[in-house]
Amino acid sequence: MRTRVIKIDNNNPQQKDIDEAISVLKKGGLVAFPTETVYGLGANSLNKKVVEKLYRVKKRPNDKNFTLLLDDVRNIDNFAVDILPAAYRLVDKFWPGPLTIILKDKESSTVGLRMPKSETALGIVKKAGFPIACPSANLSGAGDPVSAEMVIKDLDGKVELILDAGKTELGVPSTVVDGRSLPFKVLRKGYIEEGLIQQVGSKKRVLFVCTGNSCRSVMAKSLFEKMLKGKGRSDIEVFSAGVTAQAGTSASLETKQLLQEEGIDVSKHASQRATEDMLKRSDLILVMERFQEENLSDSYSFLKNRIYLLKEFSKVKSENLEIEDPIGRGLEIYKKVFADIKSAVERLVDLV
Repeated sequence: MRTRVIKIDNNNPQQKDIDEAISVLKKGGLVAFPTETVYGLGANSLNKKVVEKLYRVKKRPNDKNFTLLLDDVRNIDNFAVDILPAAYRLVDKFWPGPLTIILKDKESSTVGLRMPKSETALGIVKKAGFPIACPSANLSGAGDPVSAEMVIKDLDGKVELILDAGKTELGVPSTVVDGRSLPFKVLRKGYIEEGLIQQVGSKKRVLFVCTGNSCRSVMAKSLFEKMLKGKGRSDIEVFSAGVTAQAGTSASLETKQLLQEEGIDVSKHASQRATEDMLKRSDLILVMERFQEENLSDSYSFLKNRIYLLKEFSKVKSENLEIEDPIGRGLEIYKKVFADIKSAVERLVDLV
């Protein structure tokens, strides 16, 4: 078999060359193409015979799985389960880019996933219509293939097509991270430094949720942020949202007034609805009333052991663990609600 080589511009690949690569992949062939790190060797991961061929060509042990390429962060849920909030935040920060993350797959095994930055790689993945297995385009244990010449040296006559874009942008492999538990474990050093990986993994995200995101969750977020700052904490990100919030609504006048008395300005607050993506990326979700807890828990099973009533953390014990909605009920009710929230947040800041 003779390997074809097509010269391309990795920053602006021609669609006909992308289409040619996909045609080869659909027919069961192997295609080497540039990512921003090194050259990858793509194969149709749904074709068992092609995957077996990929193992033979690379001379790779059969117990080592191949990385799958994604073209969208949101597609991570199609291949992995039981994903930690910190793992979502890790890919949010470094994708598209030189990060490969190992997660639990739907068969209780593992899967490596990566969203490359390279226009060529992304173009192929977006149009292929099937998940692409993509190890480095070399023999196992050989040097990192940072140019088409290096790919040809190892794989000429063994693969159907090579897209030649010259040297890759970074010339260093992706960093491989085990994202199944914390602290994250770097399995292979690469372009992204381990310190940056651990920096993301060491942070937590707390989300306060009420109904309209114009009073209670705004109070809780603002007070919590102030108390964290007072303790010199910068390891916790704080957000607020509402289960039925209309986007862009400002904080209520009473909320602004009470927080202003605490030295907190929320004049620029704009309400937002609690979305699935937001909830997936939060380590702790604190709601005001049971119906909010039930609404979210029934809709998203992954929230188990992550969602609680805020008042459960209050310093003042009470049989009633709900914090009532003060909207339209006057300043005195607002003051009572504010006191309940402040009591809970004061204790919470010492627990997280």
